[in-house]
Amino acid sequence: MPVIATAGHVDHGKSALVEALTGIHPDRLKEEQIREMTIDLGFAWLTLPDGETVGIVDVPGHMDFIENMLAGVGGIDAALLVIAADEGVMPQTREHFAILTLLEVCSGVVALNKIDLVDEEWRALVEEDVRALLQGTCWADAPVIPVSARTREGLGRLVEALQEILRSRPPRPDWGRARLSIDRAFTMPGFGTVVTGTLLDGCFRIGEEVEIWPSGRRARIRGLQSYRRRVEQALPGSRTAINLSGIALEDLRRGDWVTVPGVFQPAGLLDVYLIHWEGSPRPLPHFAEVKFFHGAAQILARVRLLDREVLQPGESGLAQIVLSRPTVAAPGDRFILRWPSPAMTLGGGEILDVHPERRHRRFRVEVLSTLRALYRADPSDRLRVWLESAGLLTLPEASRRLALPPGRARELMEHLTAEGAAVPLGEGLWATPNWQDRAIRQLMELVEAYHRQNPLRRGMPREEARSRLGWPSAVFEAAVQAAVKGGFLEESGPLIRRLGFQVRLNAAQQQQVEACLTRMREDPWHPPNPREIEATLGRDLFQVLLDEGRLVRLNDEVILLEETWQEAVERIRAYLQARGTISAAEARDLLGTSRKVAVAVLEKMDAMGITRRVGDVRVLAQDPGMGMET
Repeated sequence: MPVIATAGHVDHGKSALVEALTGIHPDRLKEEQIREMTIDLGFAWLTLPDGETVGIVDVPGHMDFIENMLAGVGGIDAALLVIAADEGVMPQTREHFAILTLLEVCSGVVALNKIDLVDEEWRALVEEDVRALLQGTCWADAPVIPVSARTREGLGRLVEALQEILRSRPPRPDWGRARLSIDRAFTMPGFGTVVTGTLLDGCFRIGEEVEIWPSGRRARIRGLQSYRRRVEQALPGSRTAINLSGIALEDLRRGDWVTVPGVFQPAGLLDVYLIHWEGSPRPLPHFAEVKFFHGAAQILARVRLLDREVLQPGESGLAQIVLSRPTVAAPGDRFILRWPSPAMTLGGGEILDVHPERRHRRFRVEVLSTLRALYRADPSDRLRVWLESAGLLTLPEASRRLALPPGRARELMEHLTAEGAAVPLGEGLWATPNWQDRAIRQLMELVEAYHRQNPLRRGMPREEARSRLGWPSAVFEAAVQAAVKGGFLEESGPLIRRLGFQVRLNAAQQQQVEACLTRMREDPWHPPNPREIEATLGRDLFQVLLDEGRLVRLNDEVILLEETWQEAVERIRAYLQARGTISAAEARDLLGTSRKVAVAVLEKMDAMGITRRVGDVRVLAQDPGMGMET
């Protein structure tokens, strides 16, 4: 269900031509009918000879109402540029045509109206002027059809021309992110709140929940109409009326967006490619105040020029739009800028990024290079550019930057992976091949440096490595797994180390260790406390013995030789098998040690599940007959 919009100078017969084509007078306001001049948007529909229904948005031509015209031309498939044969190309003809080309509405037909008022010679001169206007634009080959809305001459040819250009249009994409910019909002008795607009990028269905932006309010679709017919589902590109429940009329205004939930986020800063219309009356300086038009919205804004101090008429450049209030948009959307005073179209262009990280530093070569690569890029290429710029990208970030559902963003990332442009690092995380190689190299350099500085430690604590690299946890873990998979790194609980790394003691250290262990073997049941051992050996050498299991830490105050610990376990287990229970005093006497050591042994055995405490005694953990553990 395509949508076309009229365009052209005031009083060139746009509304009369729509009525002649459709039988519907598009002027719906009483003031419009009294003044015989379109003030706001009007709507009609036409059934083409091939049976297809076409929505028509009739826009005002008077210079005072061009901003209303802008609300009607967003998201259209084609335009009907109406030029009166008795007047020819006029100022608003040029401005409307500039708006169409800036929005890249390149499918269209020129209706040379009111031919009944001129002779053949004059008509030929006007046609030459029209061709001069179209020359050098995407409308250069557009058909120019002489017509008369009053006598109906040429209307058949006009309809055929419209049908032909609409047949050649590409199908409207369904990106799964249905959105509609509200151009009308009103209430109907018995129904409540109704909004209308052109549906883009997806489908709406009765019963679905929707979000209203920029407020973020939720509502539900109670009913749908397209061309005054009730439908269960509205399709991309169709003129759609939505009956909303759960939201009041006063909570809505022209330019608000109705969207599927969970895809769009409001933005107050936009990266753009900006074309300064050659018909603009003056240069555009950095940080000039402008009016920003997108969809049916108009918002006061400032323009940050990124690649120059002044943008002259006829030039194009890269910029950021700083909005006075947030809106929602998608990369690739078109927009128009106008001077606030005197009101005049300034230019327009393409939105490159709806969520730039910050206000860019101006004239930065790498920033400008990235933005140029985004111009006219498709979603897959946009992802490629962002991935190459950042090095890695998460699925939520890809979804947010593209304004696409996560499933669609994942499909695009998997496409880049298949091309070799992206490497999956884990669930929902991708990197460029260069970034992965660079990350592994950084990680290994850090680990190698740690080994050199701490040769007696079994490995580097993971959290210390992540903190020193400054990476988010998901990124760090993905890099670790890539390094492990690549045969560079190995994991050991909370530690990471170079594959094959082992602690090796020199002769002096080995002698120091043996001397300490020999002293402990001389009286194994009365060991020195951990602080004394650490003071003797040094912290790193002490940790080596703990890591290797040659010493066993029972608690902060008690450490035993490994063989002493094993002997203690076997003695107590044998005692329990023979007698059933053992107290701390009995364990002390059995081992010939202090109560502190005996209690530490019993508590360690409890923690290991060898014994369990029942009252003041221990039993073997697998013995079911001694009651509940306390």
